[in-house]
Amino acid sequence: MTWRGVIEEYRTRLPLGADVEAVTLLEGNTPLLETPRLAEALGLDAHVYVKWEGVNPTGSFKDRGMTVAISQAVSEGSAGVICASTGNTSASAAAYAARAGIDAYVLIPEGQIALGKLSQAVMHGAKVVAITGNFDRALELVTALANEDSITIVNSINPYRLHGQKTAAFEICDALGRAPDQHYLPVGNAGNITAYWMGYREYHAAGVVPTLPRMMGFQAAGAAPIVVGRPVTAPETLATAIRIGNPANWRAAETARDESNGTIDAVSDAEILDAFTLVASVEGIFAEPASAAAVAGLKKVNAANRVPASSIIVCTLTGHGLKDPSRAIDQCPPPPTAADHLGAVRKVLRL
Repeated sequence: MTWRGVIEEYRTRLPLGADVEAVTLLEGNTPLLETPRLAEALGLDAHVYVKWEGVNPTGSFKDRGMTVAISQAVSEGSAGVICASTGNTSASAAAYAARAGIDAYVLIPEGQIALGKLSQAVMHGAKVVAITGNFDRALELVTALANEDSITIVNSINPYRLHGQKTAAFEICDALGRAPDQHYLPVGNAGNITAYWMGYREYHAAGVVPTLPRMMGFQAAGAAPIVVGRPVTAPETLATAIRIGNPANWRAAETARDESNGTIDAVSDAEILDAFTLVASVEGIFAEPASAAAVAGLKKVNAANRVPASSIIVCTLTGHGLKDPSRAIDQCPPPPTAADHLGAVRKVLRL
């Protein structure tokens, strides 16, 4: 059967009226890939899967929530949507607004957004403003603008966003025939860990799955307000998608952690980069650096002997590596050069 996008596939589990027309780019239905080479590289005696969200239409998990948020906004007669963004939200909001034929307004922290993401927002026709403050300040301004100008905010404080994002948990359970034992995610604004937990709980309450996973969230060490227990006024990390110092879904993320007997911890930029390179080199999956926080977290938990043997593990890889190609280039030495004849190329390749 042809995939119809997350709204039509899961409409009965979404808070949308029957008359709400889906604004869709056929998001969702992303691969759940078992990654035995990654498990081996991490020294895990477990079944490790990655939910590869980078193959959504705009290259990140944000599309799941955006289709629902913008469909609802259009049904309410909104003429435009607005968001603060470190990148992926702006790309998704702009694309779905273009699809719906409405305006998109974006505030970004100046100099703190990967160019791959900014290029998407611009090409989709969003009106983009770079502010001198960080993401948290941008979100404050967006909230004020939405309230004053009757446009719809589509950050994850919009509840329809989270309902869309929870569909990834449904897909995982549908593919596995059960919930995983542990689920690892990067944590920035904390909407995704909140949404996944919502989805797992809904499937469990409906009797679709008999168990619930432990939710294992990981922030970047330089932007880890939940871990340190207070807002971080100047968050710093190379993983720009999670460079957030005061998450909008802070309390909900803590609830997901506590109810699932999970954890929210921090990993360093060095650990993120190691995982970023590892996933690409051993499994052929090019995810953006923020995504790799999930795998770095799994490595950290395994090193502490907290992954039971034969567990079913899922790591969400939130966005595609092409969102931030300069980071990948920076990680690699420049290619060697050779004269344009066979002997010279063989010598360089050591064939």
